[in-house]
Amino acid sequence: MTTSGAPKAPAPMSLLAELTHRCPLQCPYCSNPLQLDPRAGELDTQTWMRVLDEAAAMGILQIHFSGGEPMARPDLADLVRHAVSLGLYTNLITSGVLLNADTLKRLSEAGLDHIQLSFQDADAQEGERIGGMAGAHAKKLEAARLIVEDGLPLTLNFVIHRQNAERVPAMLDLAEQLGARRVEIAHTQYYGWGLLNRDALLPDRAQLEATEKAVAEARTRFGNRIAIDFVTPDYYAERPKPCMGGWGQRFLNISPSGKVLPCHAAESIPGLTFPSVTEHSLDSIWQDSPLFNLYRGTDWMPEPCQSCAFKEDDRGGCRCQALALAGNADATDPVCHRAPAHERVEQAITERPITPPAFQYRRYSNAV
Repeated sequence: MTTSGAPKAPAPMSLLAELTHRCPLQCPYCSNPLQLDPRAGELDTQTWMRVLDEAAAMGILQIHFSGGEPMARPDLADLVRHAVSLGLYTNLITSGVLLNADTLKRLSEAGLDHIQLSFQDADAQEGERIGGMAGAHAKKLEAARLIVEDGLPLTLNFVIHRQNAERVPAMLDLAEQLGARRVEIAHTQYYGWGLLNRDALLPDRAQLEATEKAVAEARTRFGNRIAIDFVTPDYYAERPKPCMGGWGQRFLNISPSGKVLPCHAAESIPGLTFPSVTEHSLDSIWQDSPLFNLYRGTDWMPEPCQSCAFKEDDRGGCRCQALALAGNADATDPVCHRAPAHERVEQAITERPITPPAFQYRRYSNAV
């Protein structure tokens, strides 16, 4: 690892620990890469504990245990316990289909702080069609009941797209019925599996406006009882959002095999070298690796970003989206209305087929 000599970057706030790519579900918008890490290559327990030690030492505050399905790892409770002992806030992001009274008890006793439970839809049949697993919806409902009964704070996550957008009001009702303290209504982001299935997922503007209206009405109804996070689809924005708070600014992601990434989809960018926690310390990767310094700050930006008044706000947008739409990760994010390749976004919307094509599913469970 080469030291850059530049001022030290502030420590990231959050670390997403992708413990495994194994998962019983096969969601067509999955944030995992198209090339999934095999079970045999997953980091072992001791390595993950050492990574958690390093994360706490460098000032990281939050650990989000994710996957795939993190509950496929038998050492999950041990990792949670270790993170808690280091003073880290612990959050589990799960499909809930492997959660039962016994597994929840182990996690609760380990000191887990919060659970995010994903639903593919409020409708059982549609949710199971989208997620590719029969019987999943009932398991999720039971998981939610157990979590609330235990007293753990519960967030429900819904990924929104053209095939479920009309049921956003029902999703918000379900969050209220299940006793969630927070609900995330997040439109699909189009890279990785989401990009592969974009024509099957991209909503039209009327659907977006309907979801905005449903969220606004629910916020009025819920008041302070339930917080709602709403993520709009980038394709209908005039300006890009700061992806992950900016490349190398607030967030890092560790893949099941130990590669350290600035965002979920960074592996889609060709020609990059991804440092590994098996070879370097987490702090040296964050501070000194060419990867994390590649798009950190604003000096790398092309025009019109470089002279834009909003460059410190949007941090140049999403590099993976620039690659997907403009064919160049260095380009201005085409979501921006000033981007040279903005017509690619408009083209994707215009050419969206009237009838959504069949989903292309990820196929990997590997004996979950």
